[in-house]
Amino acid sequence: MLLLRNPKKRLLNMLILSFLVSVLVVSPSLLENNFQLFNASSSEISVNAQTPEIEAQQNNSNQAQNSGKEKENNQQNQGADSKEEQGINIFKIVTGALAGLVLFLYGVTRMAEGLEAIAGDRAKSLISKFTTNRFAGVATGTVATTILDSSSVTIIIVIAMVSAGLLSFVESLGVVLGSNIGTTIGAQIVAFKINEYAPIAMFIGFLLIFFGKQERWKQIGLITLGVGLLFFGLEIIENAMEPFKDYKPFLKLMETLGNNTLLGAGVGALFTILVQSSSATVAIVVTLASQGLVSLPAGVALVLGAEVGTCADTLVATVGRERPAVRTGIFHLLFNVVSASIGILFASQLAGFAQWVSRLTGAGDDVAREIANAQLIFNLLGVALIIGFLPLIARGLERLIPDGKKQDKSAEAKSGV
Repeated sequence: MLLLRNPKKRLLNMLILSFLVSVLVVSPSLLENNFQLFNASSSEISVNAQTPEIEAQQNNSNQAQNSGKEKENNQQNQGADSKEEQGINIFKIVTGALAGLVLFLYGVTRMAEGLEAIAGDRAKSLISKFTTNRFAGVATGTVATTILDSSSVTIIIVIAMVSAGLLSFVESLGVVLGSNIGTTIGAQIVAFKINEYAPIAMFIGFLLIFFGKQERWKQIGLITLGVGLLFFGLEIIENAMEPFKDYKPFLKLMETLGNNTLLGAGVGALFTILVQSSSATVAIVVTLASQGLVSLPAGVALVLGAEVGTCADTLVATVGRERPAVRTGIFHLLFNVVSASIGILFASQLAGFAQWVSRLTGAGDDVAREIANAQLIFNLLGVALIIGFLPLIARGLERLIPDGKKQDKSAEAKSGV
């Protein structure tokens, strides 16, 4: 932990990061001018008519003014869209969102470091001890992922344990399924909108890091600081993208992603690969949904894509590993791709069911809660449908990707050696 060994350097990095955020987010808002979309001129009309001739002249002038105003209003209405686009500072929105994304990912990284340092060994012990059957494996994967706050970290640990012979391939399958359930906990927390407490968490974490005498307290401070930065980054993204609420091209894009679930899933998968975290993708989607920027259909599509994009890290982790570890990574990929494909086909039904569950649990029409519930329902149903077929799937993957020794023996038999 280089950051913990050199706290002064860490403080300097934090100050530089804070300065960049202030430049990207605060300064543009102070320098930006307000745009007025409509500057219609008004004229006062005298109503103190004394003679019919004057009244007739006033009526004629009023009609001329009204016709002129109608033409002016028509011109203003025609140019309203272009003026609306000019009134939105795209550069400010993009830089603000990027600043929030940097803080968010930085917080996720710091939190993951602290969690892995404190709970990494315990998670490995938990996985190795409580995977006696597939149901225990699912429960273990759920708990381990909740502790580590990352399904990718859990699966990478599982792949390493399988490669080292500490966990069998069959035992690893239940843990992989459980990791998909555990990753939904973060979205549920984000959906409850606790961003306003982020500065408190950041301050507490800062104090623990710099004044904690024991390494354990420093790690707890790192976790707390990471949580605060995570939610503070989401708050910055939310505020930066607020102008998109009335921006027709963005709303049309969200409508397109909602209507074309496959396209939405592709965007979600690509973004997840770029940020290397499905939890980050879902958290951002849920945050934008709380602002009315993402609809339920678009949110469901993006979440389904995130389920596929998260497989990239685990596939990389299988490179150079033993055959059983490779089978574990392939199982994770196949399960997520197949389940996401089914989810895309039944996306509207999934969204409707999530709405019903949200209303049943008192969430009302909160789109953020509905998207988080849709992810939870999707993963629960996927695990429930496949858990009974794990032995059959395990045998199929063992035939598809046999052990190296068995493969060498069969090759020798065929060559007559």
